[in-house]
Amino acid sequence: MQDNAVLPYAVETLDLRGRVVRLGSAIDTILTGHDYPDVVSEVLAQAVSLAVLLGSALKFEGRFQIQTRTDGPVAMIVVDYEAPDRVRGYASFERDRLVTGMSLADALGRGQLGLTIDQGADMSRYQGIVALDGQGLEAAAQQYFRQSEQIPTRVRLAVGRVMHADPSGEARPGWRAGGLMAQFMPTSPERQRQADLHPGDAPEGATILQSGDDDAWVEARALIDTIEDHELIDPMLASEGLLYRLFHENGVRVFDAEPVTAKCRCSRERILTMLQSFPVEDRKAMIADDGTIGVTCEFCSTRYTVPPSEAGL
Repeated sequence: MQDNAVLPYAVETLDLRGRVVRLGSAIDTILTGHDYPDVVSEVLAQAVSLAVLLGSALKFEGRFQIQTRTDGPVAMIVVDYEAPDRVRGYASFERDRLVTGMSLADALGRGQLGLTIDQGADMSRYQGIVALDGQGLEAAAQQYFRQSEQIPTRVRLAVGRVMHADPSGEARPGWRAGGLMAQFMPTSPERQRQADLHPGDAPEGATILQSGDDDAWVEARALIDTIEDHELIDPMLASEGLLYRLFHENGVRVFDAEPVTAKCRCSRERILTMLQSFPVEDRKAMIADDGTIGVTCEFCSTRYTVPPSEAGL
């Protein structure tokens, strides 16, 4: 299984655990369902890849959500990963603020990245927040794990378009995305310690003690930093091949690949339930000139036409 799959792996000699995600038709389906400019598609594809990398680690059937709220042109991104294998996402943006050639970090701007784990109605939700200060999703994810989980983590994300044959046989550019996450998880907590952040308000002349990173983690980081973007999205390079390139000298073990499907949770029943949650006057105000209520799903762009009688009017 090469595309639309997550491949867990381990490098025991480096005390490394992680996952590789490769998205082909799944990310193309999510992005082509909207009229997104390229930079918006790229930011959303990175967020989808990150959500799959993190959400696929859930050991229960729940939901993992990534959401950004920022002051940049791409003001909001929402990605839902529903265990064990479904993902959907959309972006809200201001087209007139987008600039040709702008970086993904500039498109996001400054704000917050929220990561939410929802285990169902009978369980408490967990949410972690990390600041987005112009550093992009890769760095923000690494910062989250350092501050919240205290697990040394490296994340690589890549997005691009490659030519492929559509169902009619014609060649067209299709979106691809990929990502790799590696976490340093030795059995000894002492070895997992990272250098402390600078306290910032230390008195002048105070000695700031620094502890060095473990040699195994230093080596793992150096190897991961050699990954090129094209390696993460190359349809001719399987995830196993990429991992072998990185860790063949150390020995890498892979586990069963897990599928990923682009599938929305919307349905007519859910739309009716949502409409009936609004006050009657609000529902009446939604009736269009043709006498129906129109609702478009933000995730998949499916259009639902609802007669007022079905909306309880």
